[in-house]
This record gives sequence, C-alpha cells and structure tokens, in this order.
Amino acid sequence: MSSRERIGAWIESAPVQRFIIAVIILNAVTLGLETSAGIMARWGGLLHVLDRAALAIFVVEIGLKLYAFRLRFFRGAWNVFDFIVVAIALVPATGPLAVLRALRVLRVLRLVSTVPRLRFVVEALLAAVPGITSIAGLMLLLFYVFAVMSTSLFGPAFPEWFGSIGASMYTLFQVMTLESWSMGIVRPVMAEYPAAWAFFVPFILIATFTMLNLFIGIIVDTMQTMHEAEHAAERREVEGAMHEDTDRVLAEVQRLRQDIAALRAALAGDAATGDAGEARG
Repeated sequence: MSSRERIGAWIESAPVQRFIIAVIILNAVTLGLETSAGIMARWGGLLHVLDRAALAIFVVEIGLKLYAFRLRFFRGAWNVFDFIVVAIALVPATGPLAVLRALRVLRVLRLVSTVPRLRFVVEALLAAVPGITSIAGLMLLLFYVFAVMSTSLFGPAFPEWFGSIGASMYTLFQVMTLESWSMGIVRPVMAEYPAAWAFFVPFILIATFTMLNLFIGIIVDTMQTMHEAEHAAERREVEGAMHEDTDRVLAEVQRLRQDIAALRAALAGDAATGDAGEARG
C-alpha cells in the first residue's frame, strides 16, 4: 500500500472522523459564544484561539484528502461541499468581504457530511426535489387562482390584504400557515362579507391539509425508496458472499472427491500388484 493510500485510509477511518465531528461541535459552540458581548469581553481571546485551531484542523484534513485522493476528491459532492465551506472561512473577512465573517457558521453544516444518517436525510431531500417541484408548481397555480378570486371579492373593502395579486397571495400564504388566520383575517372579512367562509375553508382544506401533506408524502416515499435500495444492495452483497462461499466449498468437496478417487485407484493398483506377485510365487 502506497503512502497516499495509507493516508486516505487513515483520514477516512472511524476514529479520525469521530475526532473531526468533535471539533465541528466544539467549533459550533465557540461560534455561538462569540455572539455574546459579555462572554467575548472575558473569554474572547480563548474563543478566537479555539476558532483558529478548529479552522487549522479542517484545513489539514482537506489538505490530506487532496493529497490522498487528488482529483478524485472533487468527484464526491460532499467533499466539494466541505472544500467550499473551509475555503470561505479562509477568505479575509475585512472591508467589503466583512459579511463573509458571518458565514463561518457554515462550518457547523459539515456535521451533515460527516454523520452518515444526516447525509442520508439530505440526499433523500435532494432526491425528492423533482416531485417537490411538481407539487410546488401546482400549489403556485392554486395560489394564483385563489389570489385572483380574493382580489376581486375582497379587494375593495380590504385593500391592505387583498388590494393586489401580490398582497392577496401573501395574505393567503398567512392563512395557509394558520397563523392568526381566523381572528386576524377571516373574521374581519366575514364581518363585511358573511359568506366569506365559503372561500377560506375550502382554501385551507386544499392548501394546508392536502398540498402540504403531499410534500411530506413525497419526502417519506423517497426516503423509503432509498432505504429499500440500500437494503437491497446489502442483500445482494450478502448473497454474493454466500454464493462465493458455496462455490468455494463445492470446489473443495470436488477436489476432495478427486483425491479420494485417486487414492482408491492407487490402493486398488497396489492390491492387484500384490495378488499378481503371490500368484507367480
């Protein structure tokens, strides 16, 4: 095994990855403490040292991976994500780039790339994007239709809520989230238009209890599909290993049978030779 392969195996080993996870968690705590003026006044120097030490560890980790895997490093999406997050932290956060200082907290997201179960959830969400996009398009169409209707029905009396398509869509979004929808919006509208419930109740039933559950259903279905694919791959590996073991045992049995047959033939030949000698004697 070459030095690159040894370094690659070491940096990907479980103990090293657990250490990286611990550093990420420690760095997340320090970044949170740095937002407190009182804590910074007392422990600011130590927190800055810990932050720099964590960043140095991340840089060394990425550097070792680049050395071990070279261009193969960038074939992994999570490796690219880690590289970008660490690279952003290395950009001098001064002058017009001072806003990048706030992006240091993105280092915490490296937990997603280092913890397999978190990575699985994110991959499932990304795999569900096509289905989610279709549902989002349907919901946008639904919002537009109801926004046009509400603007025509309630716009003259409530221009601040339904005076335009944009205002109506935002108000309907608030109604969909069920945030102050009854006392804040619907009951004042019903005071002016008593039959307004016939508009809002179907909208809530369709948008909140149907469309949003479709989002959840697609994500859950995608995660289940990925779980089944993962288990199927594991079963194939186990079955393949079992087949290999079976073939190896059968081959050994076949060789043993051949050896026994050869031994029997040799014994039979020796016995025939002995009988012939006795007859001549």
